[in-house]
Amino acid sequence: MEVVIVPDAMAGGELIAETMAALVRRKPDALLGVATGSTPLPVYEALTAKVRAGAVDVSRVRICQLDEYVGLPSGHPESYRSTVLRQVVEPLGLTEDSFLGPDGTARDVPAACAAYDRALAEAGGVDLQLLGIGTDGHIGFNEPCSSLASRTRIKTLTRQTREDNARFFDHDIEQVPHHVITQGIGTIMEARHLVLLATGEGKAEAVARSVEGPVAAVCPASALQLHPHATVVVDEAAASRLRLADYFRDTYAAKPSWQGL
Repeated sequence: MEVVIVPDAMAGGELIAETMAALVRRKPDALLGVATGSTPLPVYEALTAKVRAGAVDVSRVRICQLDEYVGLPSGHPESYRSTVLRQVVEPLGLTEDSFLGPDGTARDVPAACAAYDRALAEAGGVDLQLLGIGTDGHIGFNEPCSSLASRTRIKTLTRQTREDNARFFDHDIEQVPHHVITQGIGTIMEARHLVLLATGEGKAEAVARSVEGPVAAVCPASALQLHPHATVVVDEAAASRLRLADYFRDTYAAKPSWQGL
């Protein structure tokens, strides 16, 4: 696993945005997997700035969704579809035609999950999947003890995750749905490049367990250790519990600039 320690969230956002831009320059119709929440916002802001400056043409880029709440009405402002459209698709000048996501309003949710896995495969697979990490080590909504071979499926959220997400629902946990559709760990691991961004001291323990701990279902993000091209980008606060932090700094500093992430 490649670990890159950056000074702050803005530096992490710029680094990942340039990685995405470099991918799009090589493959104009790349399928980019995006995450929601506050952590990846610097990535989207930096990528949008590059597009507006004419540094990269994203007109053929496709965007896909990592997860979705079950049961929120279509167009609900806190559905992940609405969030991705608002934060990523529209600022990049793309249309909904470029966007793939699971149907959280489907009557047959298991069928919708299977359909989304098929859609990703038919699209040629995800070229780069951006991930966040929960304080308990979850990725997507694969909570602790999720199968490391799991596919896109419905999951019940833990109370901790609902409490963490209540800030998006007027700090009212009762408004946070109990269920989500999420790409499974097995689905996530099929992306060609996984990039996990973590910032802040609150993520330090989860990062350390994911990077330096054993591969175990109790820490879902530890599965990234098994991926052939996984990059973890962390600020100094999120890196504060890494025993090998100095090694990671030296390794990245010695990496040829042309190689990228």
